[in-house]
Amino acid sequence: MARKYFGTDGIRGRANSTPLTPEFAMKVGQAAGIAFQRGDHRHRVLIGKDTRLSGYMIEYAMVAGFTSVGMDVLLVGPLPTPSVAMLTRSMRADLGVMISASHNAFPDNGIKLFAPDGYKLSDEVEHDIEKLLDQDLTKHLAGSRALGRAKRIDDAPARYIEFAKRTLPRHLELGGLRIVVDCANGAGYKVAPAALWELGAEVITMGDKPDGFNINDECGSTHPQALVEKVREMRADIGIALDGDADRVLIVDEKGQVVDGDQLMAVVAQSWLDDGRLSAPGIVATVMSNLGLERFLGGLGLGMARTPVGDRYVLEHMREHGFNVGGEQSGHIILSDYSTTGDGLVAALQVLAVVIKSGKPVSEVCHRFEPLPQILKNVRFKGGKPLENAGVVTAIDDAKEKLGHHGRLVIRPSGTEPVIRVMAEGDDRDLVETVVDQIVDAVTKAAA
Repeated sequence: MARKYFGTDGIRGRANSTPLTPEFAMKVGQAAGIAFQRGDHRHRVLIGKDTRLSGYMIEYAMVAGFTSVGMDVLLVGPLPTPSVAMLTRSMRADLGVMISASHNAFPDNGIKLFAPDGYKLSDEVEHDIEKLLDQDLTKHLAGSRALGRAKRIDDAPARYIEFAKRTLPRHLELGGLRIVVDCANGAGYKVAPAALWELGAEVITMGDKPDGFNINDECGSTHPQALVEKVREMRADIGIALDGDADRVLIVDEKGQVVDGDQLMAVVAQSWLDDGRLSAPGIVATVMSNLGLERFLGGLGLGMARTPVGDRYVLEHMREHGFNVGGEQSGHIILSDYSTTGDGLVAALQVLAVVIKSGKPVSEVCHRFEPLPQILKNVRFKGGKPLENAGVVTAIDDAKEKLGHHGRLVIRPSGTEPVIRVMAEGDDRDLVETVVDQIVDAVTKAAA
């Protein structure tokens, strides 16, 4: 079904511009509050956010919306997206909200909604909320005595830290490891270093001084070069890079090499296979994951199911088919034994557990397969449907014929920004570069 406001990861856009204005945020609070008021108990919503300046504006607008329809609000402040999902469950809230645009730059923001079980909303529930957003909601406003209250939960960070620490086996500790953690000046800037330090590591922090503007600014998992340099400078054992809402992670090994989500999934999958912890004979990844990962898993007797891009689709497939490991090349790693969404810190701790048990350096632990040459390029467009252009269709058909059975081609519009993503991979790097450039040229002309 077509969706008007929700994308692949909630509602996202330029803050204080249509549609993400204070008025709209308030109405989202009202509509979601109405949709999740079921039963006669006092209803509660838990709201977290990242460190963007616009978070204050959206947070208080949503508080006004929820309280106006009689819902109490629990405010936890800047915390990772997975902690909001976890706290929604543990505090028996009827709804969870994360105000964040994840890895986007600070002018953007977004609204992610979680059901009482901590999972992101289904398409059907989002559609129901969208229908309410287009209605006059004044008839749903609560009476003077039925208005909601807002309360700040001061110990929320400590609750998440304890949760994250418990995902590392009790007989393991991080003593003797020097870890550089880049928090992207985002939602994990307090809790991630604290959890690692409490587990015994020597922790060196980066991206831990948010000012409202510097989230994801040349730091974090989308810009790992600063972490690479810091790991080399400090002769650290490992670098951990989170994104703005800390639901994704990339690793930098002791040599300064960046390790992506595909390698991390390979590490966890093999470790959990050896420990008898895999709930299904394989993992779930997206169409963007490298063919090298699929071949590596095949060598272990494991399969790899592919979904469209977006951790929600990965999770849906995991739940439907009984997998407990899944994720994306970008670093969204979902370990459903622990979390209902991607959790960068928890995923990093699972990798650290393998490092500790093996006694090997991170460069050995995290290099499980040789990735096939893969090239991804983005083409911005202002409107229209460039992928339906005749010249683009011809270029794509030609590329598929050239790659044959020795590669893959994935062309898709982004679900979070006006961008066409063109990705190809195969055994022949020169051929991969050629077909990507041809398609990019065709899309650029069509989008002009």
